[in-house]
Amino acid sequence: MQKQEIIGVKRKTEYSPNHIGNDGLIFEKTADNLRKLGYEVQEYTESEFIYMGVEGKIVFNMARSLSTIERLQKLEDTGSIVINSSYGIVNCIRAKMTQLLLDNQIPHPESIIVDVTDDPTRQLESMDAVAYWVKRGDAHAIHREDVTYARNIDEVKSILKEFSLRNIPNAVVNEHLVGDLVKFYGVADTDFFYWFYPFEVNHSKFGLEKINGAAKEYTFSADALKKACDKAGEVLKVKVYGGDCVVNKDGSFKIIDFNDWPSFAPCRELAAPKIAECIDKQIKKSIQ
Repeated sequence: MQKQEIIGVKRKTEYSPNHIGNDGLIFEKTADNLRKLGYEVQEYTESEFIYMGVEGKIVFNMARSLSTIERLQKLEDTGSIVINSSYGIVNCIRAKMTQLLLDNQIPHPESIIVDVTDDPTRQLESMDAVAYWVKRGDAHAIHREDVTYARNIDEVKSILKEFSLRNIPNAVVNEHLVGDLVKFYGVADTDFFYWFYPFEVNHSKFGLEKINGAAKEYTFSADALKKACDKAGEVLKVKVYGGDCVVNKDGSFKIIDFNDWPSFAPCRELAAPKIAECIDKQIKKSIQ
């Protein structure tokens, strides 16, 4: 019996800041686990996928470039199974993600979405935050400067001016939350959920964990966090996800970042077979 073919699309390295090796490893381990489940996996870079005009009824991908996403959307619109959904990848772009999480009552810091040429003073004054995070709204973070801590409103306005000089059209400004920074990884339709304190293991993309510092390890419900993250994944249309939250001393938490298919670096050996399981379930569900 001929094996069912799956197309795998790797992430372009420029979209893996400080995590090129880690992103590559989780992709390869997922592909290996799909082969163990009996699938024939054909792997492509984003450039190969575009220029070779690759077709496939089943595609798993870590894509980020706009041209790749547009091509994946065309395949998805004509009935292909795409994981993560190309539409979900777009939903995880900062401004859209923020609006979707807020609109769907996902625990999230108070936030505003602003044009970088606007004056956000009045909105920020009403937020009454101790400090702020200014994040580019039009894309996933690639450079360290795409996510910047601001101690006051004047610093926010200065960062927005810098964004304007970089031709970034809009930004999300979050209130800074005081508490334990917790990183999480999850895979929908499986029991996989992993969390840890990134400061303690020096796990970082841009070194921003030092702002919150060492965790005080406030007690919180990991089950409640998993449920909130699974709901966020449903809202954003991503099956394979990761992100960050801040846990308050009373055990409440707010999700401050949510990403489509992160590196799973601290737990890739556990995560890869679960990602393959998730893909396998979607395939079998589609032929029932």
